[in-house]
Amino acid sequence: MTFATPLALLALVAIPLAIAGYVLLERGRTRTAERFAAAAMLPNVVERAPGWRRHIPFAVFLLALTAMLVGIARPHAALSVKRQQATVVVAIDTSRSMAARDVAPTRLDAARATIRRFLEQLPKQYRVGIVSFASTAQVVAPATANRELVDQALDELRPGAGTALGDAIASAVQVAKSVPAEANAHGRTPAASILLISDGAPDGGRISPAEALRRAAAAHIPISTVALGTPDGIVVVPHSGGFVERIRVPPNPAALRTIAKRSGGRFFTDSKTVDLSSVYRELGSRVGKVNKNEEITVAFAGGAAVLMLIGAALSTGLLRRLP
Repeated sequence: MTFATPLALLALVAIPLAIAGYVLLERGRTRTAERFAAAAMLPNVVERAPGWRRHIPFAVFLLALTAMLVGIARPHAALSVKRQQATVVVAIDTSRSMAARDVAPTRLDAARATIRRFLEQLPKQYRVGIVSFASTAQVVAPATANRELVDQALDELRPGAGTALGDAIASAVQVAKSVPAEANAHGRTPAASILLISDGAPDGGRISPAEALRRAAAAHIPISTVALGTPDGIVVVPHSGGFVERIRVPPNPAALRTIAKRSGGRFFTDSKTVDLSSVYRELGSRVGKVNKNEEITVAFAGGAAVLMLIGAALSTGLLRRLP
């Protein structure tokens, strides 16, 4: 325990002075009683003496005074409190197949809606980062508590080409690790989780999914995945001369299921009904606790008030007098 104003503890000298005064007062009462009757006759004059119990109210008041004087020094203590910070990095597939309309209005728009529903469950102080990936991965929103920035980043996503799953995971891990360590958290970055939304298997990229998974495991970051699309998905690709190519883009959830399983995350499918609340619960269970230096003056003041009330009740009940 530490004190913001330790010099105030000098007031504790009042405690031994109060004890000395109480002893003198008790002796004075004894001498006063002897003026009215001899010591041998006192049992016949006084029906029942309170004995040692008469000292209980004073002891309680003494404790109250001690708590009050210590509170004046503004004590601080290291308390174990729940860590309030956590980070969710959303990696969203923006490959060409995400323009398919088998999931209305498009797979990409359905992914946006899924993410927004999920973010509504998160506490406002949690940071959220957005990574988009097609042939490459790029950070479109760093981990931030500014939800307006995140919402704007989601609106600006546009379909591209390729599905660089490994690059996306590696970038998401880097975003999570870049969050500053919490105060009083012994240099640890906040708990983090990655949510990966895609419709296909890896296609292109500089980093393999296996290497990216190793990086996530080293950082203790689980990856939950959402597979979008139906076997009937089709994208329309216009070419020069007015020619239109219709390409079938059935989803390939096998890779996403494997990523979730190996990283300790959850696998989801069907964006229309997917409930990501389990991702939030998993993240909340990993938030953990940290030691935080908190002022506890209020606790001492409250304790002193309660002790004074107890002392008053004891004085009234045992001695039939007000303190």
